[in-house]
Amino acid sequence: MTTAIVTGASRGLGLALVRALAERGWRLVIDARGAEALAAVRDELAARTDVVAIAGDVADDAHRRELVAAAGPRVELLVNNASVLGPSPQPALADYPLDVLERVYRVNVVAPLALFQLALPVLAPGARVVNVTSDAAVEPYEGWGGYGSSKAALEQVTNVLAAEHPDLRVYAVDPGDMNTQLHQEAYPGEDISDRQPPEDSVPGLVVLVEGDLPSGRYRASELPVGVEP
Repeated sequence: MTTAIVTGASRGLGLALVRALAERGWRLVIDARGAEALAAVRDELAARTDVVAIAGDVADDAHRRELVAAAGPRVELLVNNASVLGPSPQPALADYPLDVLERVYRVNVVAPLALFQLALPVLAPGARVVNVTSDAAVEPYEGWGGYGSSKAALEQVTNVLAAEHPDLRVYAVDPGDMNTQLHQEAYPGEDISDRQPPEDSVPGLVVLVEGDLPSGRYRASELPVGVEP
């Protein structure tokens, strides 16, 4: 079985993706901070595939090492999906608490790179690395400076990793606006039911995971879904 590590898999895009991967026969190593929610996902997926669930914080080095160790000697896919928004509602950068900004960067930038470094010895030739980004990485939205700048940094990390590891497929993928808890936190008290469900972004991610597109930045909504990868 092909093996994938997927972070932030207890809800939102991560949950939608691991459900799709389980249906397609992937062996899964998943994580999330909430142990109870993650255990429920593990129990759901266990009927369809081999799944290891390890609750923890991707910003913690010991937890990252657990994930890679559980994945075994060969990994075909690493999905860095776990993210934090920062304060809710989002403050202007001039008022952004710097200790919180450091936490946002640790989770959204440093942790994906650290997990890649640990996983690199077991990544198979041609393995896929998918870093989940946002349009806030390229658009200067007022009030999104912390999260957006962290995703911009993640995109440059992705670009450099792709240049340094041409034997891998390294992607930054923008899933689009979604009706998720993180997005709701960005708009406290507002109705975001008009945003698409995260399941709508999954077919585009599957094209990256199982297709042969070159390393780069992609928007999930623009990928050629419905075409055999």
